[in-house]
Amino acid sequence: MKENKKDLLIDVAQNLFYQQGIRATGIDLVLTNSGIAKKTLYNHFSSKEALIIATLKRRDQQFMLMMAEKVARLTEQQTSSKELNPVLALFDAHHEWINSDNFHGCMFINASAEFPAPEDPIHLICLQHKQNIVDYIETLLPLTISNKKATALQLTLLLDGTIVMAHTMNDKSSAKHAKLVAEVILSH
Repeated sequence: MKENKKDLLIDVAQNLFYQQGIRATGIDLVLTNSGIAKKTLYNHFSSKEALIIATLKRRDQQFMLMMAEKVARLTEQQTSSKELNPVLALFDAHHEWINSDNFHGCMFINASAEFPAPEDPIHLICLQHKQNIVDYIETLLPLTISNKKATALQLTLLLDGTIVMAHTMNDKSSAKHAKLVAEVILSH
């Protein structure tokens, strides 16, 4: 089945925004790369902001699914009881992502830096994504953790630091280092 034009616009815009930045990517570049006319773009999206929001919502869904699939696969591969922990597998999943050909930092950290006003709709989408990460980590925590919300926040902070180190310092092993810190957090 041929991809519809709305989905194609989102896919092309998402790739360009992720690789080049949102403000640096003009609508004309999205149109050129998608082969879609400006009128068709505005039939689907009332503004560039609407397209940005659609791309971020799509990225959130894709990222959450990608992490869940990687965590499930990596947890199944773990052999020792110490390793049998989906939270630690999340750090291994980040290691895989960071070392993939499609790593350009966190699209949500990048977008929130470009749209820093807390009430900005784009910033709010980024906030929601980070909350989704916290909520997801909370579901992965073992029952023995007494304050799951605080622990999930600590681990999210650690993951975001991992992404920033990998992106800004080109530290491809940042997730492996962070996993050691996560083990300490989980042991308390």
